[in-house]
Amino acid sequence: MKVSVLLLAPTGLVLAGADTPDDTDTVVRKVQEYVKQATDVVKSVFTTVQESEAAQQARKWLSDNADVVKQQLARLKEQLSEFWKLTPGA
Repeated sequence: MKVSVLLLAPTGLVLAGADTPDDTDTVVRKVQEYVKQATDVVKSVFTTVQESEAAQQARKWLSDNADVVKQQLARLKEQLSEFWKLTPGA
């Protein structure tokens, strides 16, 4: 929703002033430039977030603890299967 408003607002304003085909071409170029700049900013922000220390620590923590989580899930599955075996009528 926010992205569409960011793109539609300048486009609508610029198109409202375009009376001739030349004006329309100019508007199209301006909107394309605006979208390119917005895309570049978003890519830059995502790169910064990916390279941040917090993101690196989170990835390390996830990779370090993935085996522990798998072991705990396997143990839980065993316990649940034993529970179902003990349940009357199962």
